[in-house]
Amino acid sequence: MRSELFDQVNEERATAERFSLHHRKTLRAVLGEPVLAAKGAMVAYQGQVSFEHKSAGSLGKMMRRLVTSEDTPLMTVAGQGEVFFADAAKDIFLVHLEGDGLSVNGSSLLAMDASLEYDVHRVKGAGMMTGGMFNTLIQGTGTVALTSDGPPLILDCSQTPTAVDINAAVCWSAGLTPQVVSSMNMRSMLRGGTGEAFQYSFHGPGIVVVQPSEGPVVPPHSHGSGS
Repeated sequence: MRSELFDQVNEERATAERFSLHHRKTLRAVLGEPVLAAKGAMVAYQGQVSFEHKSAGSLGKMMRRLVTSEDTPLMTVAGQGEVFFADAAKDIFLVHLEGDGLSVNGSSLLAMDASLEYDVHRVKGAGMMTGGMFNTLIQGTGTVALTSDGPPLILDCSQTPTAVDINAAVCWSAGLTPQVVSSMNMRSMLRGGTGEAFQYSFHGPGIVVVQPSEGPVVPPHSHGSGS
């Protein structure tokens, strides 16, 4: 049997690293210590591996999860072996925290060391009109795997106010405090809007990482005439 499918470039590369990337689309995690990962992100594993729902932890965290309805469901991955994670063929990037922190848009979080601390925070200015916007603050020493739907753009927010589409924000410096703002006026709303209703506004020392995508496009429902 012959095929370019079986080229060496597609074969798993042996490495002792805790986290490594394959084609930048697949994350390989070597177990020993547990890993936290987004539910449903596992695409393959080898060895003896277990998957369990990750509870909110403390009562305070649980109440914030209930109140915010933050959509970052996590699972604990434990055992001996290696596990492969991916998310819709998005690009994956590894961030190594060294006693510092990073704020992450929940949909961009793929996996991380279970030893890292994390908590959900509400973005200032988020209300019913915005659907309630929240981010996950991750702190400590360890590795975080993030996804970007395409090559990311890094913007410096220290010199000038920076506005980012809410669905395009991947992560930002922990020291930055975003606010939800709207660039749409009443006249524009009455004329059907612009499709750019709400953004995250950043200003201060730090950076924000932006993906060239606003998430999956949901086609409008079509109703057949039928007979």
